[in-house]
Amino acid sequence: MDVILLEDIANLGDRGETVSVKSGYARNYLLPRKLAFPATPTGLKMMKEEDKRRDARETKLHREAEEQAKDLNKISCTAEVQAGEDDRVFGAVTSADIADLLVGQGYDIDKRKVLLDEPLKALGVYTISIRLHRDVEAKVKVWVVKKSG
Repeated sequence: MDVILLEDIANLGDRGETVSVKSGYARNYLLPRKLAFPATPTGLKMMKEEDKRRDARETKLHREAEEQAKDLNKISCTAEVQAGEDDRVFGAVTSADIADLLVGQGYDIDKRKVLLDEPLKALGVYTISIRLHRDVEAKVKVWVVKKSG
C-alpha cells in the first residue's frame, strides 16, 4: 500500500514522501495515528491542504517568536544569591531560576528554552540565550549579585 507521510518516521521516510508499506502497518499504525494518508488523489489533496495549514501556523509562530525576541533582547534580570565572604556562591543559578525571573517580568518562558551550558556559580553579568523558536533566539542579560543582608 502506498502512503504519503505526514511526519518524519525513522527507517521509513521523511514528511511529504510517498512510500510503499504493508497494508496492515498502514491500516493499524500509520493511518490511525495520523502519521500518513493513503496515496490517492484525495490523499494528495489533503496533504497539500495540511501543508498550507502547517506553513501558516509555522509562519505565525515564527513571527510571534521574533516579536518576543525583540522585547527579550532589551531585558535584564537580577538574581540575588547567597554568597560567602570571598564572593563564592552557595548553590547556583539554573535555567529554572532564570525562567522564574522572566516570568516575574511578565514573560512566560519555559525553562527548557533557556540555553544554559551549566548553572551560573559565580557573581557577575552573563548573557544567556533563549530559544523561542527553531530559528529565533533572544539574548537576556542576567546579573548574579550577592544578597544584601
